[in-house]
Parts: sequence; C-alpha cells; structure tokens
Amino acid sequence: MSALALSVLLSLVSAVAYAGGAILQERVATSTPDRRYAPLRRGVWWCAIGLNGLGALLHVVALAYGPLSLVQPLGALTIVFALPMAALFVRRKAGATAWRGAIMATVGLAGLLSLTSASDAGTLDAAERMMLALVTGGGVLALIVAAHAVHRHPVVRSVLLACAAGAAFGIASVFTKSVAVDWDRHVSLVEQLPSLGVIAVLAAAGVLISQASYRGAGLAAPLSTVTVVNPVVAAAVGLTLFGESFRYGTAGTVVALGCGVVAAGGLILLTTERIGDTGGVATPAPSLKVTEGPLAAAQDAPEPSEAPVAQAGQERPSTPAPRPSVSPLPALPAQHGMIRTRRRGSVPRYPLHKGQRIGS
Repeated sequence: MSALALSVLLSLVSAVAYAGGAILQERVATSTPDRRYAPLRRGVWWCAIGLNGLGALLHVVALAYGPLSLVQPLGALTIVFALPMAALFVRRKAGATAWRGAIMATVGLAGLLSLTSASDAGTLDAAERMMLALVTGGGVLALIVAAHAVHRHPVVRSVLLACAAGAAFGIASVFTKSVAVDWDRHVSLVEQLPSLGVIAVLAAAGVLISQASYRGAGLAAPLSTVTVVNPVVAAAVGLTLFGESFRYGTAGTVVALGCGVVAAGGLILLTTERIGDTGGVATPAPSLKVTEGPLAAAQDAPEPSEAPVAQAGQERPSTPAPRPSVSPLPALPAQHGMIRTRRRGSVPRYPLHKGQRIGS
C-alpha cells in the first residue's frame, strides 16, 4: 500500500471516530444545558473525548504519510458519516436535504482527491509559527466574544463557536504537520516543545468550544461548520506556506476550486437540515368549547344512542328510544337594521330611514 493510500484510509477511520464523538457531544449538550464547555461528571462526555482523541491520533499519522491539502478535506467526511451513524445508534434520521448535502460533499471531496498531488515535506520556521499562533489565538478569541454577544440567537451563536473550533483544529493540524516533518528530520524534542504546547492548547480549545457549540443548535449546523472551516483553514496554510499544489497546473487548480465549492455547498445544505427525531406526532388543533349558557349544557350532553332497527319478521320495541333534549339557543341581540322580535300584544317596530314617515 502506498503512502498516499494509507493516509486516505487513516483519514476515513479518523472521520468515523470524530463522527461518533460529535454525536455523543451533542447528546451531552442536550441533556446538560447548564454545562457549556466541560461536563466533567458525565461518563458519556469522556467517551466522546476518547473518540476525538482516537480520531486525532489517526489524523496525526495520516498527516505523516500524506499532504495537508489532502488529509484535511477528508475530515469533512465526518458529517457524511454522522448521518447514518446518528440514525443507526441514536434513532435520529436525516431528511432529503441532508442526504443531498452529503452526496454533494462526497463528490466534491472525490474531485479534490483526484487532483491533489503530494509535494516535498515542508515545515514552518520559528517566526512563522509564532505569527500563526498569535493570529489564530486572536481570531478564536474574537469569535468567542462575538458568540457571547449574540447569545439570544442560538443558531448564530453556535455557528460562530463552531468557526472558532474549526479554526483551532485546522491550525493544530498545521502545527502537527510541522512537528511530524521535524521528527523525520531528527529534530530534538526540546526544540519541538513550543509547537507541542501550541498543539495541546489548540486541540483542547477546539474540543471545549465545539462542546459549547452543540448547545441549543442540534448536531448538523455546528458539526458541518467545523468540518468546513477546519479543512479550509488548514488547506489554505498548506497551499501558501508549505508549497503544496494541485495537478495539471492552473486548470487543475481551477477544477479543484470548483470541487471545493461543490463540497462546501453540500455542507451548507447540511446546516439547513437539522438531524432530529422524525417520528413526531402532529398536535391536534384545539377545539372551541362553550363554558357558559345553554350551549354549554347542550355540548356536555351525552350523544344519543341509536334505537335498534326492527328487521323483517320482528316486532318493533314498544318503548321508543328517548330523544335527546336540546336546549334552546340563546336569542340573538337586536341590531340596527334588523326587525326586532315581536312580542304578544306589542306593535312590531321597524327601523326608519332618514326622511321616512310612519305608515309610508
């Protein structure tokens, strides 16, 4: 098996692990809304952390064998795997819009796979790593502040937090790629400690922020946002700083960008379709009921029982079935332009128009 094929296989297994972790995180966020970032007392949350850790480990190994612009887009398959896994394990089915989005994302990623070309292993120097870490930290902090400012809109808040988590994961992958290259070049561990510290901080921040993004917004919107922002940020860094490219020159780059647009469009469709229970029962419309007056007595009266019908050769029952008593309807109030009710011994009164005399 070639190194490129091994990186693809590891990336697929990593996406499955990430999908399982995301499903568990969303369930924890739904059951414990008061714990936004770290529900430490929930065993299910620690299972989600374990799955995310397994996905991250496989992702690191995949980055060691394949280019960054190839491995990162495969992470977008997390939402594609999350659809059938959510329907199978937690009985949450996705609608037709979500499946169309999943197909579009798969086709777009397949195009990126066919056009990605491996390049020589590249890394970042100390100045570039410092600048990238500062810019990422400032951007993530700004997104968190903006999310707290729009806390009254759960979906907007969730998308902003998911963007912050995706950026943290993407830049963590960039630093992981640099550390993997330095490890192959036999760079001492002491020199890699700053990069390992940045990876740990960004990965932990991404997990905690993504946990907060699932609160009040379901699974599809935050997960699809993370899966879009993560590869876009990492692939942009890989193409600009690592010198990675696509096949067939300019034409291949244009087609690859088109495939990226298709994949992004599919993930956007996934945000419009919330993965939820489809077995809901429609609530019947409330019926109008009169609580006072004679209509209330008529409404509360039991329905009349049908009298048995005499068949041929049988005698009819001597006692007929009792008829239900119906209370009289209330009299309508007299209005202008209508004839008032005539009483015994009284003269009917008719409305007079302007200029009309009695008897005319």
